[in-house]
Amino acid sequence: MTPQPFTVADVMTKKVVAVLSSAEFKEIVAAMERWKVTAVPVVEGEGRVVGVVSEADLLLKEEFHDHRLGLVEQMRRPDATAKAGSRRAEDLMTSPAVTVGPDASLPQAARLMAAHHVKRLPVADASGTIQGIVSRSDLLKVFLRTDEDLADEVRRGILEHVFPLSRHQIDVRVDAGVVTLSGEVRDGALIPLAERLARSVEGVVDVHCALTAQGRP
Repeated sequence: MTPQPFTVADVMTKKVVAVLSSAEFKEIVAAMERWKVTAVPVVEGEGRVVGVVSEADLLLKEEFHDHRLGLVEQMRRPDATAKAGSRRAEDLMTSPAVTVGPDASLPQAARLMAAHHVKRLPVADASGTIQGIVSRSDLLKVFLRTDEDLADEVRRGILEHVFPLSRHQIDVRVDAGVVTLSGEVRDGALIPLAERLARSVEGVVDVHCALTAQGRP
């Protein structure tokens, strides 16, 4: 009865721009520029994700380009100064990579991004092999579902199960992702459940519930 949640696999980009751990600095920059991305996964072997190189990692070379690194600065920012003097992906990357599984829910992926302050995550299977990439914009794709699609899921996936006897007395309208439920049902105690389940449908922006129990105002 609970709506089937979308997973990362449903919205991820399967065509992934990745570099080998042996990739040189300019090669990485060229890949980012060509594909208009701000970070690339670093892979080894059969596609096992071992790290991620971002623009921030590469910009360290520019930050320290015009002055020598003093001992105090090296001690204060050891990772940054080490990357500034590196030229291969294996030395520039942030490792281990923060990845997400293809079966993870969209809220799980969003929380992972927020926790690690990243805009995209490599998608890897149980063996660590890359399957795709998921970005913040990918997570918002569910809100592109049509109003008709959302209304159909609410009717068939929720109301037919919660209110099998009075489902035909319920009107479902969706406007710009906002669901409005109205009509009379036999069991008023189930109204909060129907509203909660409708709100959990992927792509629903909000729910206005005007359902009433039969015989009650």
